[in-house]
Amino acid sequence: MSQGEIAGEVANVNVNGSSLRLHYLRAGKGPLIVLLHGWPQTSHCWRHVIPELARTHTVVAPDLRGYGRTDKPATGYDKRTMAADIAQLVEKLGFEKVIVIGHDRGARVAHRWALDRPDQVERLVLMDILPTREVLRHIDFAVTTGYWHWWFHLQPDLPERLVGNDVAGYLGYFFEKWTYNRHGLPASAIEEYVRAFSAPGALRAGFSDYRASFPTDLNDDDASSAAGVRLKMPLLLLWGSESFLQKIPVLDIWSAYATDVRGQMVPECGHFLPEERPAEVLTQIRAFL
Repeated sequence: MSQGEIAGEVANVNVNGSSLRLHYLRAGKGPLIVLLHGWPQTSHCWRHVIPELARTHTVVAPDLRGYGRTDKPATGYDKRTMAADIAQLVEKLGFEKVIVIGHDRGARVAHRWALDRPDQVERLVLMDILPTREVLRHIDFAVTTGYWHWWFHLQPDLPERLVGNDVAGYLGYFFEKWTYNRHGLPASAIEEYVRAFSAPGALRAGFSDYRASFPTDLNDDDASSAAGVRLKMPLLLLWGSESFLQKIPVLDIWSAYATDVRGQMVPECGHFLPEERPAEVLTQIRAFL
């Protein structure tokens, strides 16, 4: 495999006494960068970013628990367990330190990973999120209309029943509404995501990721905050100019959770930063590294 060539690999990790078959993309050599995707996507969302980062680093982009080609167990979608999945993968690959870059739900996994394993995570990039507990603190009309899908996905069974009749239509709504130019993502990318979420158990797994937010993830985040646990590694925040966070003081909010915070709004960009503005994202990451 050449330096920039992306290969698909599989590893078994054991968390909480059960085994998970975890699929990931890998390219490059050098210090490790792990890329964590969000919903409704898979590791495919990093396709524009991986080759450039692989010039100087080993780059690993897993499909998170329940997503893509990774197993879809019935449980384990709290961010602590999902972070433990990837932490074990890193250890299996023989790395002690890692730079973690997360987007959307993957950024929430990355945040918990850095809180639980600060000696393993040496730098952290989070894209287009607030801490889970801060989402609730900033509920207003704008946040509610932006995050409406959270409350829908939390409902037991109903989202699976309604969305299962039209996976392409439901996911297509987000790929259109959450992008800057409202033209959506390329058809080939959308087809890949629709295929992934049409697999048996995939819709349920994605909704279970959201359902773990309240109360499990929220309780874990509250406990960390009450114990005075803050991110001590350098933290880079990126968000789109037309995303949910466009009118929210992102850096001020995150400064209460980390000691070394910097960030940048990406212009002419919606929610899907690695796909809408990969060159700008790479520029910011390169400067941060």
